[in-house]
Amino acid sequence: MSDADPARPVPFRGGGFRPVAKRGTGIVVFLLLLALVEWGTRAGWIGNLTLPRPSDVGVTLVDLARSGQLWVHLIPSLTRLAVGSLLGVTVGIGVGVMIGLFSHVRAGLVPLVAALFPIPKIALLPLFVIWFGIDEASKYALIALGTFTPTVVSTYGAVDNVDRTLIRMGQSFGLSWLSIVRKIVLPGALPGILSGLRVSIAIGIILLVAAEMLGAQYGIGAYVLQAGSLYDLERLFAGVVILSALGVLTSAIVGVLERRLLVWRG
Repeated sequence: MSDADPARPVPFRGGGFRPVAKRGTGIVVFLLLLALVEWGTRAGWIGNLTLPRPSDVGVTLVDLARSGQLWVHLIPSLTRLAVGSLLGVTVGIGVGVMIGLFSHVRAGLVPLVAALFPIPKIALLPLFVIWFGIDEASKYALIALGTFTPTVVSTYGAVDNVDRTLIRMGQSFGLSWLSIVRKIVLPGALPGILSGLRVSIAIGIILLVAAEMLGAQYGIGAYVLQAGSLYDLERLFAGVVILSALGVLTSAIVGVLERRLLVWRG
């Protein structure tokens, strides 16, 4: 190429596979799926005992909100999920960080966590009822334990994955142990901790429903159980929609935390 030829711009290729937000795509897919189910139920391709019409479920949700019953069931569920998850996640992050930082804690607690993790927490609900009673304490304890174990695993895994080169660099510059933990280890582990938080809260929602199906008068789980016992598919799917929306809401909250706390990641 001669000196007289104009320089051609080179496109930037260093995006690092950063995901690009496609706003509205998920909503479009969701609406298309609803339209397909609505058409299938009206055309007779989908039986009434298989899936209710989405429009009927929507009417049920509107009636539930207008009557005030939505908040009667939703507020207790949100309270149980918030209290139980806060206990489990807080203790889980603390224990996970300690396992990641201290060898003796790792040697003592990792086998215990490995033994607790695969146990179906729902199977422990009758035991928790015996220990804590049929009221709120057993529900809090079940959700706390269910969110504790995955939080511990994701936290100490995130601590282990922090770049050791950065830690050695901090040591070379004479940083104290506490400064290295505060300025290098915890920020480096935060993406993994927040990613594990999505899984932990999702498990908490599952356990919330199971706990409310046993001995709860109010709550989304109790509402779903009552609708299922009456074979009321519109109410049953209305409860499922509420649970799904709760999962989307909690995931969005974690996403907001990620954007605010991980600004440095770019």
